[in-house]
Amino acid sequence: MIQLQETRRDRNRRLIEKLRQYGIELTLEEVEAKGRSLTGRPHFARVMMEKGYVTDLESAFRDYLDESAKAYVERHDPALSEAIARVRNAGGIPSIAHPVRVFRNDYARVDEMLRAMIPHGLNALEVYHSDHRPVDVQHYLGVAEKYGLAITGGSDFHGANKPKIHLGTGNRGNLSVPYQVLEDLIALT
Repeated sequence: MIQLQETRRDRNRRLIEKLRQYGIELTLEEVEAKGRSLTGRPHFARVMMEKGYVTDLESAFRDYLDESAKAYVERHDPALSEAIARVRNAGGIPSIAHPVRVFRNDYARVDEMLRAMIPHGLNALEVYHSDHRPVDVQHYLGVAEKYGLAITGGSDFHGANKPKIHLGTGNRGNLSVPYQVLEDLIALT
């Protein structure tokens, strides 16, 4: 856990430097005051909003912090095989979350990534998510079936950090995860 916290802190330092390139002056201390030991991008967004750099949390992510935004900084996480092994050893089900955000929803690149991860023990794919359009849900249902992956789903609720996302129902009620998804996941454990 300590190693993961340090990789997060390292990413946060690099994010502060990247934001400075765009005229956004934040300190690690003021961001950590919001998130403490689990400081992440939502806490950066909140401080950016409080200091007037953005009008809301959504624009902070869209313009600077999201995976496809100009100031995004990768975290140096454990190797793929190690991360999957950790999840499995803890009794979890390794799953790719919100694939619509991976490679800007380039279906071919997501498919290539999945093929690379499955031999390492990946066994699930998030099909139902607040960011997934109906066409994405259908596509990822087909991908899960094609590779024999379990299906997961979630709203990506983060409380006040994502005010438009509601627990279990997504963005303005656009999400409905079938109960069968839970039953199938329970059967895997």
